[in-house]
Amino acid sequence: MTPQQVKPTIILVLFVLSLTAPAQKRRDPLTPTEVDQIRDASWEPKQRLALYVEFARTRLTKLQQMRSDPKATDRPRQTHDFLDDFQLLYDELNENIDTYVDRKDDIRKPLRQIIEADAEFSAQLRALKDSTDIKPAEYNQYEFVLTNALDSVDTSIDDHRKLLADQEDAAKHKRLNAHPSKGTGVEQ
Repeated sequence: MTPQQVKPTIILVLFVLSLTAPAQKRRDPLTPTEVDQIRDASWEPKQRLALYVEFARTRLTKLQQMRSDPKATDRPRQTHDFLDDFQLLYDELNENIDTYVDRKDDIRKPLRQIIEADAEFSAQLRALKDSTDIKPAEYNQYEFVLTNALDSVDTSIDDHRKLLADQEDAAKHKRLNAHPSKGTGVEQ
């Protein structure tokens, strides 16, 4: 390529990239109220992790309500979006768990709740996957995100159980921070 051909090629590539960039932007699955709740619970793992479980559960509940509503329009797109929101929230839950584990915070109580929620989430996602009243063309529009969400939950079930056992062992040896907000100026 000559230097005269390179410049238009670069401009064309930049133009194409500028068109696709907004399409790749992810939307935040949290509402402004939920963001405030998460921010307020930042130093309290029990509260913060419970909020993520609640928000993920809400997305699956809304998904079920939408799917059972005969007036719902664009069901495949909405199903995809609810599943995507669930996945983003569930991933954020796991990232928060990792943060609290790294800080050596005692998260045994919320882990028990999370393990119960894992079983619930897995059952709901499997029910959607195994549903016989879904047309293949519709299912194809959200199959990928459903499979990812189900894989993520199934993998996390084992991880969360192992982590709970590790936390129980660490608690026996008094190696966990029982008061994560102590000294931060945040009241419990």
